[in-house]
Amino acid sequence: MTGSSPADQAGTTTAPARIARPADALAELIAGNRRFVSGLPEHGHEVSAAAAASGGQVPHAVVLGCIDSRVPLEAIFDQTFGSICVVRSGGHVVDRAVLGSVGFAVEALRVPLIMVLGHVRCGAVDATVKALRDGERPEGDVGYLVDEIAPAVNSVGLDDPEVNAKAMRAHVARTVRRMRDVTGVPAAVASGEVAVAGAVYDLDTGLVELLT
Repeated sequence: MTGSSPADQAGTTTAPARIARPADALAELIAGNRRFVSGLPEHGHEVSAAAAASGGQVPHAVVLGCIDSRVPLEAIFDQTFGSICVVRSGGHVVDRAVLGSVGFAVEALRVPLIMVLGHVRCGAVDATVKALRDGERPEGDVGYLVDEIAPAVNSVGLDDPEVNAKAMRAHVARTVRRMRDVTGVPAAVASGEVAVAGAVYDLDTGLVELLT
């Protein structure tokens, strides 16, 4: 199995192995999610695992997700310390800090995979749909989230009875396209060193569904 480094039979814990190929990195995340769903995770986030990874990091993915407290990224992908870089914002909305963080993970840490993860019943998407229907943009910085998600909602249309669910998926797809434009990423994708994937997490089942 690639990427996972649970405690061995002697009871010691080692740092995660290097995963260089994008396809292997994606396979490890999906395999970890299936372990999570099956109730058989390998990584309990014990202090021994943290110590094993403290000397350096060789993450195989940077995962951009929502701040929703029900979607802890390391847990739902069953990844140990040092395995993935995590970037979170409301509705996985992108700003310069997010772009810079993803770019750093690709250029400095050489992750082979960028994953954008949305989730069902996203509050940020729901708030955007409501704001557009009411014609009332939230004040302050929350309005920025609405502004960034609004194009996805408009691409679906407020009259669509499934606008919330479809807009969330459209927003994931838009974010994936933005990730492909991060400094350094186009060349890495063209060379096959990096892949960008979009997915949706089901709050009810725990399953991650790949979209792209």
